[in-house]
Amino acid sequence: MKLSIAGLQTAGSPGNVASNLGELRAAARTTKAGGGELLITPELFLTGYNLGDKLFDLAKLDLLIKVQEIAREEGLAMIVGLPEYEEDRLYNSVVFLDEGGAVLGHYRKTHLFGSLDRELFTRGEQLVSTVDYRGVRLAMLICYDVEFPETVRAAALAGAHAVIVATAQMTPFKFIAEQLIPVRAWENQIYMAYVNHDGEEGDLAYVGRSSIVDPYARVLDSIVHGTRILTAVIDTEIIDQARLRNPYLNDRRPDLYDPSASAQTV
Repeated sequence: MKLSIAGLQTAGSPGNVASNLGELRAAARTTKAGGGELLITPELFLTGYNLGDKLFDLAKLDLLIKVQEIAREEGLAMIVGLPEYEEDRLYNSVVFLDEGGAVLGHYRKTHLFGSLDRELFTRGEQLVSTVDYRGVRLAMLICYDVEFPETVRAAALAGAHAVIVATAQMTPFKFIAEQLIPVRAWENQIYMAYVNHDGEEGDLAYVGRSSIVDPYARVLDSIVHGTRILTAVIDTEIIDQARLRNPYLNDRRPDLYDPSASAQTV
């Protein structure tokens, strides 16, 4: 099976939901016109990320309903980064909508980075969140989550063909985008779509460097700085071939990985 995906790298409009919704609609139209089937945004794209307590107020707006309208009216599936407010708690989330605007799945960031995250957000407790869409299984992560090998490995073991990472990666961590993402693809024989902010927001300078990488760690599309829609095709046959040639998943020794097992000293 094949699925045409697109990732929107942009600076967005921090704090301006209406402007971001307009950009989302425009990107959806461009993606649809180019034959894309799924559009991916950066982390907290709909509101902005580095906004402090203002995020609580923005999260109480009808954000999901607005995104559902765009998905339905433009006839395009989307994975969109937005904040969720629930029982006085704030979550850093992504939501997966199909082309009719129905919610197929969502994911809450499980690994919180630094004081900016920890002072605002509550951790999600679901390590792997996958959605089967048009014959392709997609797993969702947010930013810091991908820096833990366990997350992508768990997604691969859950049958994911691609891991979608909505991110807000800032300086000086450009090596994550440039080096770690291809490694994650290679070691799990999986596609990686890493979709980042660009520009500056408050005291953060984003590194851009969004990319889509195949199971052989080949970069299919990428951008350093600027606003652009990246495109690539996820092909499950390529994943099958990669896993035959590089059988990391089959050659694992999980019986030795149990941390409760006593270590042997030679």
